[in-house]
Amino acid sequence: MSLQDKIQAEVLKLEGPIVIFGAGGFIGSNLVRTILEHRQDVFAVTSKPFIPWRLDDINPKHILHCNIIKKNQIEELFKEHRFKTIFDLAAYGAYSKQADVDLIYETNFIGLLNLLEISSQFAIKAFVHAGSSSEYGLNASAPKEDDPLQPNSHYAVTKAGAAHMIKFYGTIKEVPVANLRYYSIYGAFEEPDRLIPQLIDKGMKGTYPPLVQPDISRDFVYIDDAVLATLLSATNIQNLRGKSLNIASNRKTTIRDIASAIKEIFSIEKNPDWGDMPNRKWDLKEWYGDASLAKELIGWQNETPLKYGLSKNAEWQKNYSMPLYEKKLVQDKIRHKLTAVIACYKDEQAIPYMYERLSKTFQKIGVDYEIIFVNDCSPDNTNEVLQKLADEDDHVIAVEHSRNFGSQAAFLSGMEISTGDGVILLDGDLQDPPELIEQFYQEYQKGFDVVYGRRVAREGNQTLVSFYKMFYRLFRSVSYVPIPLDAGDFSLMDRKVVNELVKLPETDQFMRGLRAWVGFKQTGVDYTRPERMFGVTTNNMRKNLAWARKAIFSFSFVPLELMTYLGWSLTLFSFVAIIIQIILYFAMPGNPHGVTTIIVLILFFGGLQMLGISVLGEYQAKILEETKRRPKFIRRNIYRKVY
Repeated sequence: MSLQDKIQAEVLKLEGPIVIFGAGGFIGSNLVRTILEHRQDVFAVTSKPFIPWRLDDINPKHILHCNIIKKNQIEELFKEHRFKTIFDLAAYGAYSKQADVDLIYETNFIGLLNLLEISSQFAIKAFVHAGSSSEYGLNASAPKEDDPLQPNSHYAVTKAGAAHMIKFYGTIKEVPVANLRYYSIYGAFEEPDRLIPQLIDKGMKGTYPPLVQPDISRDFVYIDDAVLATLLSATNIQNLRGKSLNIASNRKTTIRDIASAIKEIFSIEKNPDWGDMPNRKWDLKEWYGDASLAKELIGWQNETPLKYGLSKNAEWQKNYSMPLYEKKLVQDKIRHKLTAVIACYKDEQAIPYMYERLSKTFQKIGVDYEIIFVNDCSPDNTNEVLQKLADEDDHVIAVEHSRNFGSQAAFLSGMEISTGDGVILLDGDLQDPPELIEQFYQEYQKGFDVVYGRRVAREGNQTLVSFYKMFYRLFRSVSYVPIPLDAGDFSLMDRKVVNELVKLPETDQFMRGLRAWVGFKQTGVDYTRPERMFGVTTNNMRKNLAWARKAIFSFSFVPLELMTYLGWSLTLFSFVAIIIQIILYFAMPGNPHGVTTIIVLILFFGGLQMLGISVLGEYQAKILEETKRRPKFIRRNIYRKVY
């Protein structure tokens, strides 16, 4: 029986419905595609709210979204679909670029715990977990399944812990679960920067990628063999309850062996240039497996010779319907997580509308997202509204300040805890339309680090609007950094920009000025700013003047320069006036002298002195505020959805 016939036979034996967690990954996507060739009661589960590049030609009805770190999301899926066969291929940390330590433990250990806990509450027939040969760590030369595990990375630690967890659930709690320790699986849809895809890509061009020492060894298994092993484990689960199996070729294959096979397949004339072992603490020179137990318990052994597997993989890469991995490259470029930070003060009525419009916008543009509402000690029921939203949606985080620190501190408070690739600042009164984020994001994808909203028109009091426009032009003319005209806080900033803003030590912050000061590549998007949807503005003439003073005294030394120029000018004028007075005294001795002139001059110069002192006082007040080193804000509470 051929390998494909064996795969078909095992697919048809599975008891459905079937679910595959981590279906957007390399092995998971191949498993999904294989099962869909023969039956339709299979669901692919991905952690992100969009379809991964490996699955974007799969009928969306087969694709579900669930974060396995969130236990209630798993429970909802099981209640709705009553899965019988579970394949858990969700993992994080296998690649060096996956370096978030917290996420490694959350995904590989807590995620598995959640899946096992929920699965044990339902009458499942089989649960197959994707382990890793990394569990053996330093003990990597053909170890048996019961040999000591010596993990040498965070990823290996979590996978070793997962194996022990599976043993506990399988033997003590009698859950039909098994752990597969995959070695180096290769084939269609593998990450394009991995060794074999790179060898094939360069081989088709008659050359080689940079290679390490030729005697470094690995154990390569073709994807079809790995899929068959996964299926056999599910259909023979009673032989495996709580056990771990090595899925390996039983062959030590060196990098020289692979390079020789590539040379023969593509008729490459020259020999490769060899380099040094990569500088990775977890990497090992000898890394190959012993799969004799898999043959004994489930009747599996590797069937695809290396050269044949490489040829099949090369055929797939060559004949794929678009340039190799173009979908992945495009998706990696455009798929981001965005964070909206909303400063809220007396916005109780507007918040539900803001939440709804933001959610729809993020879903429309197809990004992962979080929404951080910062309640700057609003006197209304803002806190109760935000707590309810946070309880209902895990995309929402509600921050409560201990007192009113102002909108700039509210923005900074949200920026500090944000996790998005880009951060959007909005006022909570809906004068910053959330729908404009779609245009912001289009500019962001073009490579701009900062995209700000430019208020080309405003609704409301046009006299006040005229004053705003005059101020922005005055501010730009006196500032020592180029300040965009008519641009408020409403903007999308890349993570690197946000990190720089958060690091700035100054206490009295003016965000739109600092945003310009940090630089980076910036552009604006025009829009008309509407009036508040509810209530009246909390700004008044005094607050507007305070904003103007903060802006000018934070980003301009022109007031000091003007006082300097005025002082020199008046000194020169006084000197000239004295000379004229002396001349007139002798030329016109009887000419009367006016007391009024003296009084006016005294008041004039006295006023100028008071003005000069006040300008100095403004700068001194800012110096005093900065030297106190008080925190920019104090959070009273942070509310998130609890699972």
